[in-house]
Amino acid sequence: MDFLLIVAITLVIILIAVLIIQQNKVKSVLQTTQQDRLDLQEKEKLLLKEARIKAIDELKIDREKLNEEERERRQEIARQEQKLAKREDVLEDKIQEYTEKDIQLQKKLDELLEKEDYLAEIVQKQTTELERIAGMSAEEAKNMLLEQLKHDLAQEQMQLIRENEAKIKENALEKSKEILSTAMQRCMIEQVVETTVSVVALPNDEMKGRIIGREGRNIRALETLTGVDLIIDDTPEAVVLSSFDPVRREIAKLALEKLIVDGRIHPVRIEEMVEKAREEIEKKIQTEGENAAFEMGIMGLNKELIKNLGRLYYRTSYGQNVLKHSLEVGHIAGMLAAELGANEAVAKRAGLLHDIGKAIDQTQEGTHVQLGVELATRFGEKSEIIHAIEAHHDDVVANSIEAVLVKIADAISAGRPGARRDTLEIYIKRMQKIEEIVNSYEGIKQSFAVQAGREVRIIVQAEMFDDLASQKLARDVAKRIEDELDYPGQIRVTVVREFRTTEIAK
Repeated sequence: MDFLLIVAITLVIILIAVLIIQQNKVKSVLQTTQQDRLDLQEKEKLLLKEARIKAIDELKIDREKLNEEERERRQEIARQEQKLAKREDVLEDKIQEYTEKDIQLQKKLDELLEKEDYLAEIVQKQTTELERIAGMSAEEAKNMLLEQLKHDLAQEQMQLIRENEAKIKENALEKSKEILSTAMQRCMIEQVVETTVSVVALPNDEMKGRIIGREGRNIRALETLTGVDLIIDDTPEAVVLSSFDPVRREIAKLALEKLIVDGRIHPVRIEEMVEKAREEIEKKIQTEGENAAFEMGIMGLNKELIKNLGRLYYRTSYGQNVLKHSLEVGHIAGMLAAELGANEAVAKRAGLLHDIGKAIDQTQEGTHVQLGVELATRFGEKSEIIHAIEAHHDDVVANSIEAVLVKIADAISAGRPGARRDTLEIYIKRMQKIEEIVNSYEGIKQSFAVQAGREVRIIVQAEMFDDLASQKLARDVAKRIEDELDYPGQIRVTVVREFRTTEIAK
């Protein structure tokens, strides 16, 4: 019991000692805190004082700057006021000067008005006197002068028109030559020359007897079914088919070739082969017509017109294939229309269809122009196409530029050397005759016919000709060509004399 009491008393004493120690620490901390607070307050006062002093200094500096700027502004304003004052003085002087000038001008204006009234009075008197002397009023004199001016202007206008017409004709001739030559050079279509007969080659002469048949039944059947004359003569290994209808002739040729390959030749087989050949030719005709329309870029052409167009593939005119000729005319007419700003589509279509009547002119009455117009009208072609077809051989007067272009293109295609058999023969003969004339002279080195026989170039030996002799040769050749040849247009004769010297450096 005593032990416990002693422990308790000891604990109480320790607790009291601890409390006393803690109290002393708290007092020490409080004292330290109070001292720190006082130190902080002192520092704060010092900082506030320093900040106040610094602010006062900065304020003084700013105030001095503002005062300096204000002084500068006042000086600038003073300078500006001085300038304005000077300008006001100058303006007042000018206003005074202008006022004086205005007064002077007003005086002069009054003087001019007085003089104008005086002159108007004088002019009126003179006009009255002139009217009295001339015997007409001023209005009548003005009308007479206007009439005279109109007459003079009309004369000058007519003179200008004549001069311009001459220039236009001169330029139009050159331009037309350029356009035509360009169109002809751009359109190069092969010309196919055919005749009214076709030759079928035979493997041997024994085939002739089989074609004739017993008592001529095979040849009669073939001629009856095709409408073509078979000429079997002494020509070795060949049979000639003659007909003015090219389609019938082609059918007969194809059927006979099929019979020769097949080897069985009798009336029944002939009928079968003729029918097959007819079907093939009809397909060929349709294909050629479609190809022609496609090549020309023509759409919406009636099927019957396409078929008749294809028949032209087997039609010739003076040895010229009509379909090829029609394509060429279409191309040339289209190019001419493009050059001249006309309707290119109409020119092409009319050029392609211009000879469509030749597809049926061997089976129906009428000219190919009349039949072509009838076909185009029947199958819905436009009036400008029909007119171009009708006018391309001057059956009617061409009243559209496209019709004129089709007519020109037709003449170009048909008149080209080599396009038609008779023209080609004449062309060759003319070229040969020109060569004979040129080569008959001595001293000719070479000679060339160029531009389809329109020009002859002669190269002579330089040592045998001088300038005068060359001129004489050109004149003599031209004279002989005029006297001995018939030719369209003109033939230019050009003599070339060239002298060359060559040395070799070794």
